[in-house]
Amino acid sequence: MPDERLKMDQNLISFKCIEVIQPIGTFYIGSIDSSDLVHISYSDVRRMEERDVEVLSGIERPLSMKRVGELRRYVKNIDASFPTGIILAIDSDNAEYIKATGTMTIKRDPNVAKIIDGQHRIDGLRDYSGPKFQLNVTIFIDMDIEDQALLFATINLKQTPVGKSLAYDLFEFAKTRSPQKTCHNIAKLLNSKEGSPFHRRIMILGVATGSPTETLTQAAFIDRLIGYLSEDPMSDRDAIKRGKTPALVDAARIRVRKLIFRNMWIKDQDAEIARVLWNYFAAVAERWPKAWQFKQEGLILNRTTGFRALMRFLPIAYLSLGGLDTVVSQDDFASVFEKVKLDDDEFTPENFKPGTSGQSKLYHLLETHSRLDDHTIFNPTKKLPTRVGVTKV
Repeated sequence: MPDERLKMDQNLISFKCIEVIQPIGTFYIGSIDSSDLVHISYSDVRRMEERDVEVLSGIERPLSMKRVGELRRYVKNIDASFPTGIILAIDSDNAEYIKATGTMTIKRDPNVAKIIDGQHRIDGLRDYSGPKFQLNVTIFIDMDIEDQALLFATINLKQTPVGKSLAYDLFEFAKTRSPQKTCHNIAKLLNSKEGSPFHRRIMILGVATGSPTETLTQAAFIDRLIGYLSEDPMSDRDAIKRGKTPALVDAARIRVRKLIFRNMWIKDQDAEIARVLWNYFAAVAERWPKAWQFKQEGLILNRTTGFRALMRFLPIAYLSLGGLDTVVSQDDFASVFEKVKLDDDEFTPENFKPGTSGQSKLYHLLETHSRLDDHTIFNPTKKLPTRVGVTKV
């Protein structure tokens, strides 16, 4: 029975709830202010304890501070939303549901509500100071630990995560400009346009269509491109939705190496960004036609290892040719790759192992052979080369 003192305690949280009956038992669904939920909830983190034998106790996973940081930035966005429910377990001493009024009353004390699912979302709202942010909660009263653990396992083992390529693809439906939408559109354009060095090479949605030329996922392509448009894509998208213009990058600042396409993106010159990529990789295809054009076992240039190394080298080649805010021609890029003394048959997994080690090795060879290096191009005391005018697509 609920604690009678609960009814007399003035430090309460009350909100409307509906009662739901399922095979697991009865639970309640309602909405609660995020500040209240942060105050009353706690996470029973899975941990090792020494007893007569070692046993596992607790049901939640340790908090990922990286994920929490991402969510704390996300909740500041104009369209932030956590539409899925937080699942809580509360003792009847601390909560009471009044069926006649459809009202749930909970003690407003710390460590009253155990989090079964949703600890990162809750911690993402800690110290939140924006507009009203309510969360829908599912509340189990006097749920035993075995059912709590089973429910947690079911939620986290049965759900299928959304693929990264699909997540990027969904930005096609967005009306607002964003780095994500631009990169998605560029990937689709280069994949569909005949004559493009990426024609039918990108697996849109990350799923192979059976084309013999597909070597890259959409996510792999966009992950390497988006950092050249924005250091914080979600914040830039949010600024545009609020009617603001994201800040341009100052060419004199060293961070320009990460943001070589930012100014063109802000100025709505997505076609120019696509043309730079087209010209750069067309020069790659011209220099190493066999390694780039053919999907062949044993060659890595047109796969993730080669693509990432080439994308890492792109800012050096681009800025060395005076390419900031302009379109560099295929011939100019070709003049850089002509200096690289590697043959088609050398782009093998034996020479460039899959993963970061192979990518770094290829990148450093491109840097060394071309006699262009990061420290020279991005020396903040050195004036970057300039080009006159912009080559239109």
